[in-house]
Parts: sequence; C-alpha cells; structure tokens
Amino acid sequence: FTGKANCPYYAKAELLADYLQTNLPNFRVHKITLHPDKWEQWLHDICETNGWEHRQCPIVWRELLDRGGKGQLLGGLNDFLEYAQKYYGVTSMMLGKEMLDIAEENLQAHLEIVKEDEEIKSLIKPMQIWITSASVPICYHLIPLLANGEVFGMTTEISIHLLDADQFKEILHGMVMEAEDMAFPLLRSISEHTEIDQAFINADVIIVLDDVLLNLEVQSLENYIREVSEICQMYAPLIEKNAKSDVKVISSGKTFANLKATMLRTYGPSIRPENIIAISTSWESAAKAILARKLNMSTAGVKDVIVWGNITGSNYIDLSHAKLYGYDCAIWGPPNFHRPLLDMIYDSEWIHSEFLSAQSTLSSRVSRCTAMLPAHAVATALRYWYHGTPEEIVSVGVLSEGQFCIPEGITFSMPVRFQNGNWEVVTELEMNETTQKALERLSHELVQEKLVALKEINEMHPYEAE
Repeated sequence: FTGKANCPYYAKAELLADYLQTNLPNFRVHKITLHPDKWEQWLHDICETNGWEHRQCPIVWRELLDRGGKGQLLGGLNDFLEYAQKYYGVTSMMLGKEMLDIAEENLQAHLEIVKEDEEIKSLIKPMQIWITSASVPICYHLIPLLANGEVFGMTTEISIHLLDADQFKEILHGMVMEAEDMAFPLLRSISEHTEIDQAFINADVIIVLDDVLLNLEVQSLENYIREVSEICQMYAPLIEKNAKSDVKVISSGKTFANLKATMLRTYGPSIRPENIIAISTSWESAAKAILARKLNMSTAGVKDVIVWGNITGSNYIDLSHAKLYGYDCAIWGPPNFHRPLLDMIYDSEWIHSEFLSAQSTLSSRVSRCTAMLPAHAVATALRYWYHGTPEEIVSVGVLSEGQFCIPEGITFSMPVRFQNGNWEVVTELEMNETTQKALERLSHELVQEKLVALKEINEMHPYEAE
C-alpha cells in the first residue's frame, strides 16, 4: 500500500499492516511512502496504469503474484480495516492524536531517508560522455562498447548524452530506449539532446562524429572546409563554457578528422591542447589485418604499425618499426619476444608493390566502414587514454610541436604512447629518407587545409578576425 508520508490515515494503515505481517505466517506487506508533493501525480499514474478509480490516501491493493502485477484494488483505510476484520478478525483502535504523531514521525523519517539516498548518489558521480551527430550508424555500435565497462573500467559508471539536430529526434529517442532495454549495469543514464545551447554540460569526454559528405561535383573543397570550421566555431565556445576543465575531446568520422581537431583548438583556446586528439585506429587496424593475412598469423600479434599524416586524407603507413609477436618461425621466445616485421616478409616486392597498392585502396575500404570499425577505433583510443599502452606504439592525430620537423600548429597523426591518463609522442624513432619525404608532403597538405579554413572564416566574419 502507498500513501503520503505525513498522512495520519496512512500511519494507521501502516501499523495495522505491520501487526498482520508480524502475527500471520503468510502475510506480506510492501509499503511505498511518498513525499506529499509527489502523491497526487503518483496516484494518478498508478490508477491510470491499472484502470483503478481512487482519490484518497492511502491506497491499498492485493497482489496474487509477486510485486509488479496489476493487483486487486482494496481501496482506502476504511476498506483495509474492513478487510482485516473480515478475513483475520483484527482491527485498529488507534486514536486521532496518535495517528497525527506517527504521521509526523513518518514524514521526518522519509525526509531523512531521501537525504541519505541523495548523499550516497552524490558520492557516485558518473562520467559524463557527450556524442555529437549521434544519429549516425557508428553510435549504435559505440554505445555498447562504452557501457560494458571495458573502456573506462568495471567500477566506473557513465552517463551518455546524444546530441543532434531536431530532425533526428526520433532516431535519438529510439537509441535511448534500446540502450535502456539493454540494462548495462554501469550505464547510469542515457539521454537525447537537440538544444545546442545546453550541449556539453559537465562533459568529461566529448566524441565529435560530425561529417560533411564530400561531393566535389556539387561544391568546392573550400566550401566543405568552411562547413567544418563553422561546426567547430559553434562547438568550441560551448565546450569552454559548459564542459569540465580537463575534458577530453576526440575527433572522429569519415572526413576532416585532423581539421576538426585543429579548429576546435583554434576557436577554443582555453581547452587543453593535449586533450584534443583525432583517431587513426581504423587505418592502423585495417593495415594490420592486411599484414596478418599475408603472414598467416593473428592480427593481434602485429604491433607498432604507424599511420602518419592526415587521417581522413592523404596519409602514409610506415612499417619500418613494426614488430611481430607470436609469429610461427624458426626462432621462438617468451611472450614478449618479437621479430621485425620487414625481416619476416621476405617478398620485398610485395611490400613495395602490393602493399603500397593496398594502401591506395585502404582509404575506400576504411571510408566504407561506417559503424563497427570506427566505433571500435574510438573505444580503443579511449581505453588507451584511460588505461595506457606502456609497451605499444599507437597512432593518434595530435597537435604538432615541431616533432619530426612537422610544422607546428597542425593536427598530425604520429606515434604516441599512453600512460597515466596522458600521452607522449615517441620521438626517439629513427626516420628513413622515404618516411621523411612523406612527412614533408603530408605536412604541406594539412598546413594548406588549415590556411583555407582560417581564410574562409575570416572572409565570413571580418570584424571578428580584426
């Protein structure tokens, strides 16, 4: 039965029910005590759900099954007294003053319980994760990866916020319902958002999935770059205003991943530069898969393949530092024993012809992967960021500070190691002439892309530029 915490009639019914439960072997009672402000709405909802007519406090019903069934409505206090007298020969002789005193005690106890619950909940602060353009297919695969505990840890609760335009509201609502139905133990909440002004509130992690779909027959590359810059110019001030000061921002998607990271830094100068990265993991994983098939081994044994340059544009896959673990060859060693990959591929012609040819087709292959692979790439990068990669080199688009003679101020995919929640560029690598020439070419492309983006925005907002 249920009633208002300060209701004297609820107090009388409660004590009678407690007496029956204590003295009858098979009598069980479940009490729901509500704050007076929440009583009317709760009563309306339960009566509407069960088809009952009841307007008094308390409301008493009998369930023939475990709690959760529709149940048989008994009525209010008088109905419950009559029921107890008829079936069990028990009634209550509680006086009015006693009822009022107990009702006051009930209210105080209820308020203390509510306060205690709120204090306990406040100690468990879920990680706030925001995903932009959340209606895209990658998000369907990304949500389970984030919520299963493997990315942030099996003791870290998360709240996911899906952000997109109002026209995608139904898609977002469907995703929220599906995620709730999956009942992830670590998913505290998931919500949909279409109001851009409220974006990124208290964000710990922001995953930017926004894409512009390139069709150079429709408009010029410069116009697409302008669109990307406008998106970042909208997001960056909101991140500075609403997100936490140490927020981590991941730029992903099929187009302009490097440029989005660069522009978010440009228009959000107070965002920590080291906390904005672009994801290269899709390229890295696909390249490892090609090499593993060639060597007839597990993809997991291929390490330290480096992706340089523009993640969603021109890039260079460097095998000069790649290693093989657990490769079936004449020399064996402990689990940490490895062999240089180039030493194990004796067909050097394959490296210079077929693999390079595969690199040219890898772009279309990666771009066609719109869901599982990019979702896995984002989740993997976040897992590295929070749990580290002490031995392995991974490729990430980060802000260049002049490493490897790459111009400063652009987002460039390069080798890094994650450790203790941070990353550092692996600068001790030796560079051969082929790689150095590739870096010069790729750097020029990204510098020009950034210059075009700044030029387009300055032309649109000349007063701001001044």
